[in-house]
Amino acid sequence: MRSPSILGRLRPSPFVCRSCRAAHGARNLSTSHPPAPPTPPTAGLATLSSRRLISVWGPDAARYLQGVITASITTPDDARPRLDAFYTTFLNAQGRVLHDVFIYPDTLAAAADTDTAAAAAAEPGQRFLVEVDAAEAERLERHIRRYKLRARFGVRLLDPAEATVWHAWDDGAASSPPPPAAAAGPTTQLRLRDPRAPGLGTRFVTARGRRPAVDADAADESAYRVRRYLLGVPEGQAELLHAQALPLESNADVMGAVDFRKGCYVGQELTIRTRHRGVVRKRVLPCLVYPEDRAPPSVLAYRPADAAGDDGAVDAAALPAETSIGRAGRKGRSAGRWLCGVGNVGLALCRLETMTDIILPGETAAGGGYSPEDEFVMAGSLGGDDLGFSVKVKAFVPDWLRKALAEQTG
Repeated sequence: MRSPSILGRLRPSPFVCRSCRAAHGARNLSTSHPPAPPTPPTAGLATLSSRRLISVWGPDAARYLQGVITASITTPDDARPRLDAFYTTFLNAQGRVLHDVFIYPDTLAAAADTDTAAAAAAEPGQRFLVEVDAAEAERLERHIRRYKLRARFGVRLLDPAEATVWHAWDDGAASSPPPPAAAAGPTTQLRLRDPRAPGLGTRFVTARGRRPAVDADAADESAYRVRRYLLGVPEGQAELLHAQALPLESNADVMGAVDFRKGCYVGQELTIRTRHRGVVRKRVLPCLVYPEDRAPPSVLAYRPADAAGDDGAVDAAALPAETSIGRAGRKGRSAGRWLCGVGNVGLALCRLETMTDIILPGETAAGGGYSPEDEFVMAGSLGGDDLGFSVKVKAFVPDWLRKALAEQTG
């Protein structure tokens, strides 16, 4: 028997005051979803079922990809396709993110028979695996097919049983292991140190569900997700909204997804113009949510007990996506927009000069901007019902992002 929905459990009464209604909404946010996952282990290996792989192969595969992604698929001298994997994005003509992807030179096809005979027969530098959000994989495959025109290459969405994406991490290691030497010959696994944030971990792709050659205990994918949120790394189109998100606001520039020196590609004009203008006013940041009657958190930390269902607790997973963020007790334009979360942590697109102490190029800290005393609130209704909720949210700027932004501004 299905449990009653959020909307069916609590209906507002005309005799209930607004503050009580909001309190009931906050409690409902904490109890209507599965329990928050436990704190991630310091080391682990997670299977990423949220990701799928698309095989692209043929003489024109590299040339096609070069014209539709924000990173460069060729070596610096443009003489040949690069042999290392990398992170990048597909944009539409308006410069909005369609998909965030990893692209791997496919040395598994011939070694493990993971693709068609034609793919396996393709020469080195002509086979690629594109890792994408599983919910968007079919859409990206159709997108590639639609715009390949007369280009000589094939494309196929792989079944999950054919190839698996993994992610490993070890917070106790002195440093991440060095990446393997680039090779064009057959391999049993593909490996990439995740370039999006320091310490995030290492990506693996293996054929037929084989476990990567890494010494780590199995971990749930939710642990990987919590770690991403704490580092402020968005992934997939629930967090990089399809055809809405801008690459620089999504931190694609500081996560290594954009090559500003390469030639033309779809969506380049707006991306380059934003870069040269030098001011990106909004960024995706990690945020903590907390009840209105509690003091704001001072440290960015995942605490599943904060969403354990006690009175006033908040589960970030229940907060509606794209909920507007505003200053508590003050009117004015939106300070940000909620994206996704779990437990007490999540991601939001935040206005930097309002929610953080980051000073944008050419501006000063004076005048109506950020104040350490400010608190920020999200309020709305559940599923369009009259039942309201109101919770507070605090944004943090991770050290790696603060350093990257400082380097951009000199």
